[in-house]
Amino acid sequence: MKILDRYILITFLRTFFSVFIIFMFIFVLQGVWLYISELAGKDLDISVTAKFILYYIPKLIPLVVPLTILLSSIMVFGNFAENYEFAAMKSTGISLQRAMRSLSVFIVALGIACFFFANNVIPWGEYNFYNLRRNIAKVKPALAIAEGQFNEIGNINIKVDKKSGDRGQYLEGVVMHQKSSTRPGNYKVIVSEKGELVSTTDSNILQLKLINGNYYEEIVNRDARKNENKPHARSYFDTYNINIDLEILNSEDFDERNYTNRHNMFNISQLNQTIDSLQTARTKDQKSLSTTLYSRTTYGALNVNIDTTKTDSIYKGDILDLFRANNKVQIVNLAINSASSTIQILDSNKKNFEAKEIWLNKHIISLHDKFVLAFACVILFFVGAPLGALIRKGGIGLPMVIAIVLFLTYHFFGIFAKNSAEKGSFSPVVGAWLSTAVMLPLSIYLTTRATNDKGVFQFDAILVPLKRAFTPKNKLELSESETKSYNYYKRYSVEELVNVIKQQGEFDLDKKPKEIALHNLLNRNISLESLEDEGLDVDPRLIKGKRLLKDYKDYSKTSLVSFIVGGALIGLHFIFKNNKLPSLADASINLSIIAFIFFAIYVVVDAYVYSNFYKSIGQKDKRINPILLILSLPLYPLKYIILRNKIAHDFYQSCIQNIK
Repeated sequence: MKILDRYILITFLRTFFSVFIIFMFIFVLQGVWLYISELAGKDLDISVTAKFILYYIPKLIPLVVPLTILLSSIMVFGNFAENYEFAAMKSTGISLQRAMRSLSVFIVALGIACFFFANNVIPWGEYNFYNLRRNIAKVKPALAIAEGQFNEIGNINIKVDKKSGDRGQYLEGVVMHQKSSTRPGNYKVIVSEKGELVSTTDSNILQLKLINGNYYEEIVNRDARKNENKPHARSYFDTYNINIDLEILNSEDFDERNYTNRHNMFNISQLNQTIDSLQTARTKDQKSLSTTLYSRTTYGALNVNIDTTKTDSIYKGDILDLFRANNKVQIVNLAINSASSTIQILDSNKKNFEAKEIWLNKHIISLHDKFVLAFACVILFFVGAPLGALIRKGGIGLPMVIAIVLFLTYHFFGIFAKNSAEKGSFSPVVGAWLSTAVMLPLSIYLTTRATNDKGVFQFDAILVPLKRAFTPKNKLELSESETKSYNYYKRYSVEELVNVIKQQGEFDLDKKPKEIALHNLLNRNISLESLEDEGLDVDPRLIKGKRLLKDYKDYSKTSLVSFIVGGALIGLHFIFKNNKLPSLADASINLSIIAFIFFAIYVVVDAYVYSNFYKSIGQKDKRINPILLILSLPLYPLKYIILRNKIAHDFYQSCIQNIK
């Protein structure tokens, strides 16, 4: 390894590990704050808390490592550019790609390491973290009950609207599902207005006291025919006590591992196996549903005793007309009932298929995320490194802002894409790769720009024509010496400026003094008639042209106001219509029609005055084309700005040529 490569690599590694430790510390604190309700007040050992943090850290790597690479590359390469180290490298023939060579090897190796980390360590951390959280939640049930969500405590699943009291022992709005030891499922539901958790220090029994409520229990009989009547028991109570054995709950083994079926706990081989099983099960469910629906139609048994080779060529009417009235009613009712039951089956299976589809998509996304992390490390490096070289700013200020903005864009694209892909809006493969695919063109673009020593963005081809179109064109373009002359002429009186114009000979090559003097006079709002009185030769056409110019500006401004008012009234029409205010909607559309009539009238007047103006200054060829006039009506505000600047510029040029 050469000295330059070693220097760049060591500089990057120092920044990388510093930023990594800072970000990891911040995200760990954020995670502890997020799960503080599960840790506080549980009398947990230091070892259990340390395990909690240890198992939480691996899931932060997909966030911390890409962000660290992005920020570190911007900081390091921005610092090189700011201190002219890149300029020194380029002066010796070392290009940006050559300077990035050692880091590129390191980043590729880091991406491969992140892939193996995502495949092995992150599933291990998710597996242990999830089980540890469940075990911690069972230590003190009073603290495990969170407001507004169901919480599992022993054999009950409880939700409360509000907790109060110094220990959170008073409950309001209690909804509870009590499990049975003999059969799976929630067959007993208890609802009460209030509740209280009662316990003593010398007892291992936690008593849940419910006040003013009722319970409903579904009774399931072994004889399926008796279940058709849906037997159940329902009762109301003033107080209802449930005892929970704390000895069982508080003797939790924090190292117990009971839950292993989550998609983020699997490696690639396990995910492939699970995805294959889920796809096979989905195919079987679809075939089973199609078979069930086909069997319910009894289509296969319709032609058992019917000879389909013979047809009746005489009867062409409705087949129901062959039956009596009471039979017709029976047939129609049977068809309606069959269709209704089929729709119910489809609706119930639709939710089931949607849930299974979401579960399958989560596994597919989890599989591709392991590869995405590796590619994201490489792509974000090729975003950050050239960007740092282009902005030429090191340190922690601007690079931090740019890195966070880019990473948030990358991260939010990933979140939105994955959430949509889970619900089946598009392929889960696209959802997993979309954020990285968005960053790939940016990395290629920035690397190309930095290699060719160009800026981040080049908008001159767009901005310069727009600037010329919207900037008034009657301004002088002066050099530094001419600017001094212009400022000096500002002190001249009207007579002195007139003398400068008179002294300008017909064959003088330098017309700038005359232009500067005339520009000063016109900026003082001196009328052309007054200039004529001062002894200047003013073409009479200019006096008429100035009057027409003022008329055009007034009429065009009126046209613009009419256009804006008409458009605003149309917008109000749709707003009132959507809010079911028909009278206001009708009034708005009528007023908008009136506004557009005024607009059309003044547009015609504009065009007439515009043509007369150019005729008065001797430029008849610049009349408005009627076809272009009609086509430009939807873009009238843009046309107003362009023509206003153009007509003022042409009048100014005509004054320079025709005032002597």
